[in-house]
Amino acid sequence: MSHAVTLAVIVRAGERFLMVEEWQQGRIMFNQPAGHLEPGEDLLAGARRELLEETGLALPIEQAVGIYQYQAPDSGKHFVRFTFCVEVAEPLATHPQDPDGDIIRCHWLTLAEIEALGSQLRSPLILASFRDYLAGARFPLDALKSVRGKG
Repeated sequence: MSHAVTLAVIVRAGERFLMVEEWQQGRIMFNQPAGHLEPGEDLLAGARRELLEETGLALPIEQAVGIYQYQAPDSGKHFVRFTFCVEVAEPLATHPQDPDGDIIRCHWLTLAEIEALGSQLRSPLILASFRDYLAGARFPLDALKSVRGKG
């Protein structure tokens, strides 16, 4: 079984949330700005990088929402996903800079519009993290520790 650490950022502007429309496995899917942690990268730097690559936005990460474990039923791949959040006053213009070329465009959608996407949502972690976020789940960024070097 393979494993991956992924990072996602909930970006909220009033009643709208930033979602990324992307090509995945030959299908159009929707996700929060998200991606894989790169070797040698810390969690916050990775979240900021993914947000910038997928939306063109360089925003300060404010808080963490949750840490999720998920095993994909089709591949058996195991994911640990760290979800962060940031709020902005109004929807911002986006300019994806995705080096992989998977991002089609970004959308500011209401939760109802996101829920209506159904099977076009990339994973069940999307709605789970939105529900936790809206319920007030948060923990401070300083709870995340990055330790390097020899023991």
